[in-house]
Amino acid sequence: MAEAHQAVAFQFTVTPDGVDFRLSREALKHIYLSGINSWKKRLIRIKNGILRGVYPGSPTSWLMVVMATVGSSYCNVDISMGLICHIQKFIPDGCSPYQTPQTKALLSMVIFSTGVWATGIFFFRQSLKLLLSYHGWMFELHGHTSRVTRIWAICVRLLSSRRPMLYSFQTSLPKLPVPSVAATIHRYLESVRPLLGDEEYCRMEVLAKEFQDKTAPRLQKYLVLKSWWATNYVSDWWEEYIYLRGRSPLMVNSNYYVMDFVLVKPTEIQAARLGNIIHAMILYRRKLDREEIKPVMALGIVPMCSYQMERMFNTTRLPGKETDVLQHLGDSRHVAVYHKGRFFKVWLYEGSQLLKPCDLEMQFQRILDDRSPPQPGEERLAALTAGGRVEWAEARQAFFSCGKNKAALETIERAAFFVVLDEESHCYDPEDEASLSLYGKALLHGNCYNRWFDKSFTLIAFKNGHIGLNTEHAWADAPIIGHLWEFVLGTDVFHLGYTDTGHCLGKPNPVLMHPQRLQWDIPEQCQAAIERSYQVARALADDVELHCFQFLPFGKGLIKKCRTSPDAFVQISLQLAHFRDRGKFCLTYEASMTRMFREGRTETVRSCTNESTAFVQAMMGGHRTKADLKDLFRKASEKHQNMYRLAMTGAGIDRHLFCLYLVSKYLGVTSPFLAEVLSEPWRLSTSQIAQFQIRMFDPNKYPNHLGAGGGFGPVADDGYGVSYMIAGENTIFFHISSKFSSSETNAQRFGNHIRQALLDIADLFQIPEAAR
Repeated sequence: MAEAHQAVAFQFTVTPDGVDFRLSREALKHIYLSGINSWKKRLIRIKNGILRGVYPGSPTSWLMVVMATVGSSYCNVDISMGLICHIQKFIPDGCSPYQTPQTKALLSMVIFSTGVWATGIFFFRQSLKLLLSYHGWMFELHGHTSRVTRIWAICVRLLSSRRPMLYSFQTSLPKLPVPSVAATIHRYLESVRPLLGDEEYCRMEVLAKEFQDKTAPRLQKYLVLKSWWATNYVSDWWEEYIYLRGRSPLMVNSNYYVMDFVLVKPTEIQAARLGNIIHAMILYRRKLDREEIKPVMALGIVPMCSYQMERMFNTTRLPGKETDVLQHLGDSRHVAVYHKGRFFKVWLYEGSQLLKPCDLEMQFQRILDDRSPPQPGEERLAALTAGGRVEWAEARQAFFSCGKNKAALETIERAAFFVVLDEESHCYDPEDEASLSLYGKALLHGNCYNRWFDKSFTLIAFKNGHIGLNTEHAWADAPIIGHLWEFVLGTDVFHLGYTDTGHCLGKPNPVLMHPQRLQWDIPEQCQAAIERSYQVARALADDVELHCFQFLPFGKGLIKKCRTSPDAFVQISLQLAHFRDRGKFCLTYEASMTRMFREGRTETVRSCTNESTAFVQAMMGGHRTKADLKDLFRKASEKHQNMYRLAMTGAGIDRHLFCLYLVSKYLGVTSPFLAEVLSEPWRLSTSQIAQFQIRMFDPNKYPNHLGAGGGFGPVADDGYGVSYMIAGENTIFFHISSKFSSSETNAQRFGNHIRQALLDIADLFQIPEAAR
């Protein structure tokens, strides 16, 4: 009964002699240690706030300035040019015997030194912000660095040479600029030219001209005003209107998934894998809280914005009738776990100490060994998070606003993240291509009630030890969760490890308190609401066709020999594949990041260009020479790379038009041009998955330690969603989604076209057959 004493700090009984307290020393010890741990976190945050606030300065540099000022004074050199004496006049005389003229002189020197130090920090920060606003380096050819860029790089290194913390550069990052309306309109018309006939294009030109001349100037003024006032003129509106105000199910429509290492299996023991993985995740959270994670740097010198990382843990999306809300807590000491229709609460700490992997393994094994049945209505409860948002908001208000239901729901929503002990087994079998697609489907939606789609992420552990993530999209974009995932997988395999029998290292503490079952009282009306949400989610899941495959003939290494970027190579291949699949071109979305700006998220690269369509048509014509086709391909590749760079440097099209549209709605202004632009469907939505953001291991030494990336559902009902990861030098993973209900799309057919398109383009450059 040792765990019972840990659960209750003290008990008391009333006797004739008074109140008799029976204190549990063990429980009080844990309360004391927990308080100590909480105060340590507060002090660390205060310290980090100070260090971050004075970066690139430091307390040591302040002391050096003070010492230099005092030293020069003793040498009868007034470096302040009389300012110290002027400051000394304003220091009031006191009654203290310690306030001598010498003390006042010393205090005035400290004040002067602090002012000089703070001025220097301000100057360095503004200089760094100015330097980071230069993006000419992105538009230079590889290996042809200009003198200006070399000088710029040296200056950036000098101003950011001191070891930065995670958020040290936040105030030095430039703001996202507002493009001119004329430039945006010009790029928009250029992007739709290959998709429209002459008559339709002329009509769109007229609409655009009318908008640019009459409506846009007024809207642009408001947008420029917002850019002056707000940290980022796009991100808050993007989060609210694209994500939080969406009323359709999050499952498939918004959430995305991430896969495990697919060619190696660290252990087949489900509880052991979870023990290591969750321990690694909390280690990452500790580093996040202490800002010990290095900022992601482009070229090793240009910092990326880190603000999205703040809400990675302890975050839940709460449903509302009109708009959802992201609830983020400062800390959470437990995870919520789902297994066989039951919900549990598992503590991550014992007092102030993080549980060891072997202790966590024991706790999850206890859940696996628990044979108690689900309570009435409990098994499919999470289907509420998979259905419509309005229905979930109404059910939450009606049935989960008081009593044990409220307490249990708060346990889930206040957890660090959600964990699923899945009863199925999934992995990638190279001999069975369908296995990767089934793996992806399981992560994308499961059985529609064994994922909590509102949590920032759900960690899924399959019965065979493989894992994966289902991630909510509003709080951050995929590279952020990818950063965590790289750390976790690398720590699991290369730092924590397993015994020869597949268990976590070490001996568990058997007296730890058992996982706590969450208690529910779900009436029949609530069960009916759960069933309705489940039916909506089930229909949505059954309609999703997912085709995932590993492309092995070549990868990044050989693509670079074509003297083009791997991303441009794949994107042009997708255009060729789509034309072969549908017989026409379509509006294509490729996600690009804008994290070189403060609080930047994403921008759209419109990959279907005049140059790419010219190349595709020449390939389909079959009468052009290889030399001509190669020339057309290079033009298409250069165009794509230039558009990607423009998007990354704040000169994209779609976020600007999106914000102009919102301003028009606020002002009650009707714009036929904006209405038409914002209603155009993205029938081909694509995204490349970031990798190797952290150097946890050498991929050349461990070539099989590859994740397959992840994927998402189709954006349009009659379109495709394509996610790809150029994994190392010799392989590419693709995740293609479509809907069975569309007679025009077929994910497997499109996948075959992608394979052939990649091979056909490679053949133009005569990639050796042996490489295939």
